Amino acid sequence: MSVLKIENLAASYGPVTALRGVSIEVPEKSIVTLLGANGAGKSTTLKCISGVVRPSGGTIAWDGESIAGRSPNAITKRGIAQVPEGRRIFKDLTVTENLTMGAYTRKDTDAIEADREQVLDLFPRLKEREAQLGGSLSGGEQQMLAIGRGLMAAPRLLLLDEPSLGLAPIVVAQIFETLEQLNRERGIAILLVEQNMKMALRVSNYGYVMQLGQVMVSGASEELRDNSKVFESYMGAA
Repeated sequence: MSVLKIENLAASYGPVTALRGVSIEVPEKSIVTLLGANGAGKSTTLKCISGVVRPSGGTIAWDGESIAGRSPNAITKRGIAQVPEGRRIFKDLTVTENLTMGAYTRKDTDAIEADREQVLDLFPRLKEREAQLGGSLSGGEQQMLAIGRGLMAAPRLLLLDEPSLGLAPIVVAQIFETLEQLNRERGIAILLVEQNMKMALRVSNYGYVMQLGQVMVSGASEELRDNSKVFESYMGAA
């Protein structure tokens, strides 16, 4: 069963068309990846889902209910949280304060505290740095904090935009291992935008390859690993 179903999604930035009839699905408790070169429309797709960008056409259904064009606040309350590209943590707030900001739509105080402890257990390095300012953390620690902040919204679907960007390989491996753990142990569905194709296809169940605002190829991740069209889509847009 798909918790998220997008059909014929279109979006523009002024006169520039960013998405042209994109259709994707995210089954419950799955990891789905969006692949493609810069400018393919991957990030715009996530922003349309999370309400940051208003689509100009098509449908976005969450549990069968239309959410296209709703506010980011309303979409977060429905169980969808986005971890943006570049982390965008609050650099002048502490680790604890950043995590608290992630729960801004919630009022269940006891559950919020329990989730905060779970995030710190998931990322022990953050637990060691609870009182430090976000801006003083390393790139990998900031990415952990960004993911932790997203988890504080208690999402059923986590939207991740380029989580490996600018990180050392050993840190990337740790991040992706954690994503697999979240999916396996908590059943959180993940829609992953990632340029690290090999890593993305290793952890995901299904993938879509985008080029110039369209889905060019889709299929099970293990099938896409050996599909020459995947590499052609990358090279064609590079």
